[in-house]
Amino acid sequence: MDRRTFLHHSAALAASATLLAPARAAHPEDPRLVFLLLRGGLDGLWAVPALNDPAFAVARGSLAQYPGTPLPLAEGFALHPSLTQMHGLWQAGELSVLHAVATPYRDRSHFDAQNLLETGGAAPFALRDGWMNRTAQALASGSGRSGLGTEHPLAVALSPAIPLVLQGDAAVTNWSAARLSALPDDTLARLARMYGAHPALATPLAQAREASDVMAAASMPKPNADSSGTRSMGVNGREIAESLAPANNALPALAAQAARFLAAPEGPRLAVIESTGWDSHAAQAIPQAQLARNLGLLDQALAQLKQQLGPVWSRTVVLVATEFGRTVAPNGTGGTDHGNGTVAFVAGGAVRGGRLHTDWPGLAPAQLLDGRDLRPTTDLRVVLASLLADHLKIGSAALRERVLPGVTPSSAWAGRLIA
Repeated sequence: MDRRTFLHHSAALAASATLLAPARAAHPEDPRLVFLLLRGGLDGLWAVPALNDPAFAVARGSLAQYPGTPLPLAEGFALHPSLTQMHGLWQAGELSVLHAVATPYRDRSHFDAQNLLETGGAAPFALRDGWMNRTAQALASGSGRSGLGTEHPLAVALSPAIPLVLQGDAAVTNWSAARLSALPDDTLARLARMYGAHPALATPLAQAREASDVMAAASMPKPNADSSGTRSMGVNGREIAESLAPANNALPALAAQAARFLAAPEGPRLAVIESTGWDSHAAQAIPQAQLARNLGLLDQALAQLKQQLGPVWSRTVVLVATEFGRTVAPNGTGGTDHGNGTVAFVAGGAVRGGRLHTDWPGLAPAQLLDGRDLRPTTDLRVVLASLLADHLKIGSAALRERVLPGVTPSSAWAGRLIA
């Protein structure tokens, strides 16, 4: 490598290292919010079965049987057996479950539903920016800062590109371990030696290398028998192969890195983590299927957030949400199709946890939406408004007029989610 190329990579890596302290909170004790977005449509009844509903077993058919014993919550509801860490959070009073929730969207398009979930609007494409970016603007305004400068943005996305939920007028940043992956090992070693006498550079570089190594290892597909098994699955082999594709194994590492950002004394207050692959059209009950693996990764991710946040966990709320749910009945390939009502999770040390929040609509045929979906009874935007009001102390006027236009925190939710 010649000197010019080396210096070019050095400058790029130095910029990457600064992303490890990408934002400045107004005060170290300020509350933190993480939005963990599950793209693809999580089957809420698979993640949180309503075992006590008299129609559950018949309505779910083959999906009423679990690979293990569901973990009990309250009122006859339970967590999927893979969610052991989340069950521990529930028992510790640090996880609440919201069931039969949805945005106002009902037409089952991933693209449109994700747009509404990320913008917080009443309809797809009604708004051009994301609700978390508007939240950053409200926080900056409340702290007396413009929030539109680039020096110390309040929010970070753990992704190669900034997702829609974080796009807008407020300055935000993003971080991806891929920034380091293109550099040869000897280049990184020389940079480490060069930065050795400068802790302000050496420490972030070491942390970045560690995170990059972890994520690179996590993203490597592990050898298994899926490929040979797929060939014998007949006419539905393609759909089943998709359900058995490698999951987003980097999710726990992303969560750990997000926690390090938020835990820093001058770290951001808001973070977005994306997880893909929650579409489950086929073979979703197979223990080796993508949905089962994704649930396990989600479980690990929340555990990493708690562990890496340390004392900041007590001031943190994690909202886990997806764009829509799935059909109640399984389809012909043992999966579920696009639906409506689903679950959301609210976790963190600042949460009034160990609670199930639902206006349960029932699973009998006459109780389903369009005869096929779990009927939504709670607008997820109202829950979000209450979270932002109670946890981040954003005023009702700012919420209604700017952050979530037309949505007012409901008095019914006041004090129910935040300790």
